[in-house]
Amino acid sequence: MENKMHYITQYHSPLGDILLAADERGLIGLWFEGQKYYANGLAPNPVKQTTPILTQTKQWLDQYFAGQLPLSMPPIHMTGTPFQLTVWEILQTIPYGKTTTYKEIAKTIAAQKGLPHMSAQAVGGAVGHNKISILIPCHRVVGTNGSLTGYAGGIDKKLKLLTLERAE
Repeated sequence: MENKMHYITQYHSPLGDILLAADERGLIGLWFEGQKYYANGLAPNPVKQTTPILTQTKQWLDQYFAGQLPLSMPPIHMTGTPFQLTVWEILQTIPYGKTTTYKEIAKTIAAQKGLPHMSAQAVGGAVGHNKISILIPCHRVVGTNGSLTGYAGGIDKKLKLLTLERAE
């Protein structure tokens, strides 16, 4: 891991406390307290300091939790494997209030790479390791039958986020 400075702050959401993390380039993490993979990839001694990126993220979250579609996305600095980055980029194309399936994302990646097939389970693994919840909307990915499978923050939070967005 690069020896970069990481900055953290807390955000008190209607769904519980959230840890926000950023570096000089952008937001690097947004985790619900106690979620799976909490603070994954965070430097050992992050600085508790609000930066312009973290302030912009809080404003985005304020709008989001008020039931509005936030307009300006804070800068995001995603770090992961090439496959994870591909999946996370696709997540960012899922419109507010809409859902897609792991299978559909797998089909999209297979088509991009000229492959006959891509594993929906592999996609699920990458979705589950998304370090930037809500802004990179992994909660908008559901099982093929519409079931609310897996969410690192908990199925209850996934349901509340989709309800907030009035997703079908």
